[in-house]
Amino acid sequence: MGSQFEATVDIDRPIGEVFAFLSDGTNDPKFSPRVQRIDKKPDGPTAVGTVFNSTVKDAGMTTRREFEITELVSPSRIRWSERSKNLVTAAEGGYDLEPTASGGTRVRIHNVLEGHGIGKLLLPIAGSAARKDAPAFGQRIKAAVEAS
Repeated sequence: MGSQFEATVDIDRPIGEVFAFLSDGTNDPKFSPRVQRIDKKPDGPTAVGTVFNSTVKDAGMTTRREFEITELVSPSRIRWSERSKNLVTAAEGGYDLEPTASGGTRVRIHNVLEGHGIGKLLLPIAGSAARKDAPAFGQRIKAAVEAS
């Protein structure tokens, strides 16, 4: 059984700009301090099947992560699945975007975390930490998109 977290944030940018920023996963270090490095394969526009490889630091441990884009519906829906096998992974996640009346964009981010091996014991702690940080994570996304 997984552990889910989500956050919703309103961003003062048009939906097309927000979608472009978020679908380019190489922007992740701009709002996720845990991401130390990220690369995209293949080069070019993000599409279903695009893979992002990252180096991430969580709770003092550095790990390598691999995420694949599983669904991309411009400008409203981005889905991914983690392919790496770490103790705790994001089995599925995504962004849902919708325009606001003021011309901005409402973004809902969500992830389902899974534990593997001893990570099953760590999952409640990791899930709790992710849920606690979710509102701040949403605000970091807002700040990064609005600054771009």
